Amino acid sequence: MKKSRKYILPVLSKMGIENLTPMQDDMIDNWDDIKDIILLSPTGSGKTLAFLLPLLISLDPDIQQIQAIILCPSRELALQIESVFRNMGTDFKVNSAYGGHSKRTELNNFSSPPAVLTGTPGRIMDHIKSASFDVSHVKTLILDEFDKSLELGFKDEMSFIISKLDSVRKKILCSATQLAEIPAFTNITAPKTFNYLLEYTIENNLSISIVRSPDKDKLDCLLKLLCTLDASSTLIFCNHRESVERISKHLNQAGIVNDYFHGGLEQDERERMLVRFRNGSSQILITTDLAARGLDIPDISYIIHYQLPVSKEGFLHRNGRTARMNARGSSYLILQEGEDLPDYAESDYPVFKVNPDSGLPKKPVWQTLYISGGRKDKISKMDIAGFLYKQGGLNKDQLGYIEIKDHHSYVAIKRDLIQTVLQKVRNHKIKNKKLKMEISY
Repeated sequence: MKKSRKYILPVLSKMGIENLTPMQDDMIDNWDDIKDIILLSPTGSGKTLAFLLPLLISLDPDIQQIQAIILCPSRELALQIESVFRNMGTDFKVNSAYGGHSKRTELNNFSSPPAVLTGTPGRIMDHIKSASFDVSHVKTLILDEFDKSLELGFKDEMSFIISKLDSVRKKILCSATQLAEIPAFTNITAPKTFNYLLEYTIENNLSISIVRSPDKDKLDCLLKLLCTLDASSTLIFCNHRESVERISKHLNQAGIVNDYFHGGLEQDERERMLVRFRNGSSQILITTDLAARGLDIPDISYIIHYQLPVSKEGFLHRNGRTARMNARGSSYLILQEGEDLPDYAESDYPVFKVNPDSGLPKKPVWQTLYISGGRKDKISKMDIAGFLYKQGGLNKDQLGYIEIKDHHSYVAIKRDLIQTVLQKVRNHKIKNKKLKMEISY
């Protein structure tokens, strides 16, 4: 064991991690000796910790300025990385900056700069143009989901940011797909590549089936498929936002609890949808390819392609949300009668027969409570749990996942108890603060 590893042992203990993956070991062992790194690894393979752990070792506690910037193609990924770094329980500060977030809040955060800043290229570029923070101490730049950032058209923003970070000594470029070439604007010329794309293949744990819809409109077929499957976590993929909302409305009318997610939603709406899906309050999420990569939504049992993606890469990324880390998963392709598979798909997928007599899936065990206080209000998970145990009369088995945001929090509570809990806690304060509490729909 390298001497530097002793600094991450307490972190691993706090996070309940006993063993690192080979990718994480390789990144830690090679971090100090390599200037630029290309890390190729699929979503869900532990990539975030693979760069955060060695980054932590390299941070200097005596420098009270931003030392590392992590660029992400989406707000959700920026927030996810921020959350993982916070959960490491270090003395280093981390913040996020992204479109849709209060610039005033971000500027306040820069008054006491974080050691690590995560964010989207557009917002980080805006802050650099406005000289919102000192860039002279930024030694590390991480371009996470770099291929996705290029796909979304962030080349100019990333190029500008790189051109202004003269003090950067190390770049880590992460991608979930093989890169044909390294763009010149990255100024990466002789990188060391760590390729784990084949090592984390999902094919052996993933079953893919075709579901034939007798009607051109596949809504009824989708409904019967959901009734046939057990009530486990399911992602339904569409190519268009309008289709996402249409399906969600249809399932709601049929009495099936679901949420939907796409880039046209406001940030707080997107956040609520993901929180409810993560904590089990909703086990069905209808989405565009925005949820195919980079989101913290683990333990997906089923992938349903209501509309097939246009490319093989899209197909792989969608399916990559399940059958992760040695778990098994299933993917279903809903096709009209006579509809052919695209060229990127195999031709011998079995046909899955839905049971037309299956009843509706059971409603989720959990429901989400919204609380109008969060991290900036000095409220912690322990504060909320203690409050709900004491004032709400809950025990540990009746309280689920708690997520703390800057100015609000979300708590999963057993669905059959949440109304009673609300009545019990309505007139009580948390840490002497009167906060709004309501069910999050």
